[in-house]
Amino acid sequence: MKVILFANTDWYLYNFRLPLAQYLRTQGLDVLFLSPPGEYGSRLREAGFRWQSIPMNRLSINPLRELILLNHIRRVYAHERPKLAHHFTIKSVVYGSLAARLTGTNARVNAVTGLGHVFTNTGVKARLLRPWVRLLLRLALGGTGSRLILQNPDDVHSFKQGRLIQPEFIRLIRGSGVDTERFKPTAPTDPTRPLTMLLATRLLWEKGVGEYVTAAQQLREAGLSLNCLIAGQPDPGNPASIPVEQLKRWQQQGAVTLLGHVADMASLLKQVDIMVLPTNYGEGVPRSLLEGAACGLPLIATDVPGCREIVQHQHNGLLVPPRNVDALANAMRQLAENVQLRQQMGAASRAIVLETFDQETVFQQTFAVYQELLPELNSTEPDATEDHSA
Repeated sequence: MKVILFANTDWYLYNFRLPLAQYLRTQGLDVLFLSPPGEYGSRLREAGFRWQSIPMNRLSINPLRELILLNHIRRVYAHERPKLAHHFTIKSVVYGSLAARLTGTNARVNAVTGLGHVFTNTGVKARLLRPWVRLLLRLALGGTGSRLILQNPDDVHSFKQGRLIQPEFIRLIRGSGVDTERFKPTAPTDPTRPLTMLLATRLLWEKGVGEYVTAAQQLREAGLSLNCLIAGQPDPGNPASIPVEQLKRWQQQGAVTLLGHVADMASLLKQVDIMVLPTNYGEGVPRSLLEGAACGLPLIATDVPGCREIVQHQHNGLLVPPRNVDALANAMRQLAENVQLRQQMGAASRAIVLETFDQETVFQQTFAVYQELLPELNSTEPDATEDHSA
């Protein structure tokens, strides 16, 4: 039984959905990945899966180009004939769902982590696009064969309030899951190293990177000895991507250390004391906070949808208002200066992840949504001998 997993980058599929695909394979499903071209497609193939690139430009709003793209996706679906299609991120949700409906793929699962740049940005272009995106979302999410997976109650409320989908077709699954065996607490390998904080994210202004750098500069000028790290790289496909020239200036100023892309986050987190994410807009449930929490770290985040799911204020971390540098700096200082508080909050973080966010729990909840749409999966026995990599 074939399933398509379709997202707007191969990086996203590799870093966030490969474990789900591996789980689905154990359930006897044949998984095909779809995304625009990129360096991670070959890695998906090396993991034993089929991956096919599509000519999708995330920034394009040219009507003719978009119609050509939709027709291309439709041809892929018509050729592959999946029993179910699972789409991630808004553009993939819209185009994938429309292609699925046009080709008779009646089982459609759509996963959205927040409403994205078009709904959060206040620029003219975003405001002009918003009503069209709402219309397309209603078309994409409609029908009894559709289910929408959201990661936090705030997003559930937003989609209901916007009447984007019938409420009975929404499923709340908190986060994409975290491997609690790979991400787990470890004793510091170098107890003499300076206190280390980490922001791990795409380098977008909306992720609060600028506020984090300014807060680090304030604390440095106040004489606090901190090692403030940033892991991640710019996202040229996003209008909010931070220019490379700005990143170079920050690096030269010395308040933060830019690591670029980090392939092995589990190893890096062994050298971290506090996880930070001062995002300015709502997220699903941020993966970086989940991984930090799984490693037993205290968390600092903004009081926005998604972050509130994993950060319980004064219990396993601190929540601060978005775009408030002084509040962020005060929270960073508070945890930096209190070892006992960091330890208590770190232990609480690990417990929260084990209870709610372990990836096996998320996989089982996701597969249960598949079973709603494909009752035959309830009686299908996994076939360990079938080769799904062809």
